[in-house]
Amino acid sequence: MPQIFLISSASKWNDPANMPWSIALPWAPNYTSEAAIDVAYARARNPNARFAVLYQNDDAGKEYLRGVKEALGADADKAIAMASSFEVADPTVDSQVLTLANTKADVFMIYSVTPRACAQAIRKAHEVGWQPTRFLASGCANKATVMAPAGLEAGKGVLSLGALKPFVEAPKDDPAMTAYIDFMKKRLPNADINNVAGLYGYTVAEALVALLKQCKDNLTRENIMAQAANLKNVPLSLLMPGITLNTTPQDFRPIKDGYMLQFDGNDWVIASELLRGT
Repeated sequence: MPQIFLISSASKWNDPANMPWSIALPWAPNYTSEAAIDVAYARARNPNARFAVLYQNDDAGKEYLRGVKEALGADADKAIAMASSFEVADPTVDSQVLTLANTKADVFMIYSVTPRACAQAIRKAHEVGWQPTRFLASGCANKATVMAPAGLEAGKGVLSLGALKPFVEAPKDDPAMTAYIDFMKKRLPNADINNVAGLYGYTVAEALVALLKQCKDNLTRENIMAQAANLKNVPLSLLMPGITLNTTPQDFRPIKDGYMLQFDGNDWVIASELLRGT
């Protein structure tokens, strides 16, 4: 049975040989690729940067950490000031953040897929006056569930890689975002429109429609998966310029690139040119 556009950025879903019926989500690079882009962005601005990494002690967090180490290569031992893990069940990450802050690292990587932990990390670093360049896991770049609980002022300047257009409540000259907002108001009038989970679901549905159209009248399991593994420059309305879905039978990652987004205290705004992943 095809598992299409799984809500996970784990690299294990890019394993056509061993998992030929599963393909990853259509809105972000995988965790290792994201971490590599973050590291490259940080080092381009500070080649001697020292990194402090807070990571969730599970497959996702460990994969982010692996991506950092692989991107740093031979410099990893020297460049990583400290990496500190936490358990999802931990009530706070305050102690880990305080320990990381004491390293006085130049860059703080917040690699968790748990909104509560991400919000706590941003808030605690701000409270103790630690002001490194901060990178936030893409899945937590959510104003409603992370930035607001952290404190909008505390989150000002935080960076996060994104492939989807950053949500704005009053878009200008953006018919696609306007259409999304109209859809949400009509179909989910009680939802918090600042929660980007809606953007994710909308994008997955749009990707699925594009895939089924590519299948034409042949909707067998085999052909659905064959077409999912042969996406060529498929546009989606909320993907940012230059980003389309592309897969091959050897590479099941629909998205490999992104833009660096920065939280300005109210919204996420584009802060870079298109950044290519590998």
